[in-house]
Amino acid sequence: MRQEIAALDVFILQAPDTGRPHWVSNFIVPRANEVLVRMRTKDGIEGFGLSTVYASLTPIVEAFKNGIAEQILGEDALAPERVYQKLFWLSATRLAFEKKWAREALIRISAAVDLACWDIVGKVAGLPLYRLFGGYAERVPCYVTCAYYRDGKDDAELKDEMQRLKAQGHRSFKAKVGGLPLKEDIRRLEVVRSVIGDEADLMIDVNRGWSLETAYEAVRALEPLRPRWLEEPVRWADDRRELKLLSQRSRIPLSAGESELTSYGCRALVEEGSIQILQFDCTMFGGFTEGRKMAALSELNHVQVAPHHDCFIHAHLVASTPAGCIVESFTDPERDPLQAELFENPPKIADGWLTLNEAPGLGLTLSEAAVKKFGEKILSA
Repeated sequence: MRQEIAALDVFILQAPDTGRPHWVSNFIVPRANEVLVRMRTKDGIEGFGLSTVYASLTPIVEAFKNGIAEQILGEDALAPERVYQKLFWLSATRLAFEKKWAREALIRISAAVDLACWDIVGKVAGLPLYRLFGGYAERVPCYVTCAYYRDGKDDAELKDEMQRLKAQGHRSFKAKVGGLPLKEDIRRLEVVRSVIGDEADLMIDVNRGWSLETAYEAVRALEPLRPRWLEEPVRWADDRRELKLLSQRSRIPLSAGESELTSYGCRALVEEGSIQILQFDCTMFGGFTEGRKMAALSELNHVQVAPHHDCFIHAHLVASTPAGCIVESFTDPERDPLQAELFENPPKIADGWLTLNEAPGLGLTLSEAAVKKFGEKILSA
């Protein structure tokens, strides 16, 4: 049964920074900067996909204005592997050069379209995707990312933040480090640990901010805080080799993957034994088509899966596999208004768990008010 893609609506979703920005070790994270692809088949079945972008959205906008939709319309939404391969490998064609379709733009677009195809697959099947993918669990652990650097933020404000998140019922917390000298960051983490208590999970995210020498020092200094993992600890240029070297000296599990451009980079992290937790992002590369392969690779290599961002989407993958570890949430609307407002029926997050919806496909209903509030339509085809 073919489901021909007959219509596309594409939006960019953005939220202006109001007040103080949220810094990690070396850059400001956007409050919202995503591409929304809404797809409809000839039979009237609708699906959507998202792509997360930390840089300019202009190359993606230009690709949609310059004919990329022609490569999508007419394809079979029930063949996501074929659609994904077609779009991804446009990055290696003369046509992409002639059309000025940038490589990273194609990767982001292929991810969003892939997620939309899978949403339609689930709706045709009448099943939520986590069940189609394997149905290993009906709920998944969920942590909250917090402790960003902000202008004027002192220990008292940090303590207030952590107390508020703890009161919301969170049981796992990921704190940002790497933007201050190590001793100062350790002091900040001691504040976090003092509030969340000894039983809570504490993860530490450097966002590729440390030299290898600083990371060696850090893994020793951090042990008393009992981190569940240390995320992207070393700088970008030689991070795969340096992660492997660090793992040989660290008793703290290491995690990475969100900064890879493709699933092939994630494969290298796993096969080289550089990490214990893989954190790919299906909205940044690969969609579910590649995400499922990365999850299977992780399981076979005794690596856990803890995807980056967009917990309501990634929960389907984490719930589908024995390798599924946990999903990442942002429950502060000032940091991530899309998690707070984009869906009419977000899955329930309570007591450190996210319970998946049983509606078919992604199981998510877009809020038209939120799309209007944050969205700018760039294509209707």
